[in-house]
Amino acid sequence: MQADTDPTQAAETPAETAEAAAAQETPALDPWEQLEAEAAKWKEVSLRTAAEMDNLRKRTAREREEAIRYSNQRLLEELLPVIDNFEMGMQAAAQDTKSMIYIGMDMVRRQLHEFLSSQGVEEIQATGAFDPNLHDAVAQEECAAGEEGRILRVTRRGYKLRDRLLRPASVVVSKLPTPAEGGAV
Repeated sequence: MQADTDPTQAAETPAETAEAAAAQETPALDPWEQLEAEAAKWKEVSLRTAAEMDNLRKRTAREREEAIRYSNQRLLEELLPVIDNFEMGMQAAAQDTKSMIYIGMDMVRRQLHEFLSSQGVEEIQATGAFDPNLHDAVAQEECAAGEEGRILRVTRRGYKLRDRLLRPASVVVSKLPTPAEGGAV
């Protein structure tokens, strides 16, 4: 009870209260700085979200463009065996190039090639060195005049759709002759 009537305590209370309050506010941010920090945090979140949305928009547009660009790929892959059979028929009809059958088939062949070109399909060149990315080696034959790994002939044509491989060219590749075993009795 004596503490209630202590004169020193009553005199210190208003001044100490202001100093204590100031001491408590010094380590903590004032409300204005707290608001600025929170605004900076939300600004960073919104910038990141905007960047993510922009990346998503670009990726979606790129995927859509690619889907449109290669939408006919499956159809063209299924058309290639038909073209192969047609080419075999052309070889058989080529014995009489003056016949109406050959002339008609030749017109159809030109239309097919024009159609394939308009769709972005091109034939793979199967000359020179063997490239495993474009060619499928179905056989090897010895070749005395030449080097190993050269394409000797094409057994089935290969095609690309723009920069994608539709079907590799099937080729016969050269190999060096096997040395004859000498000294056999």
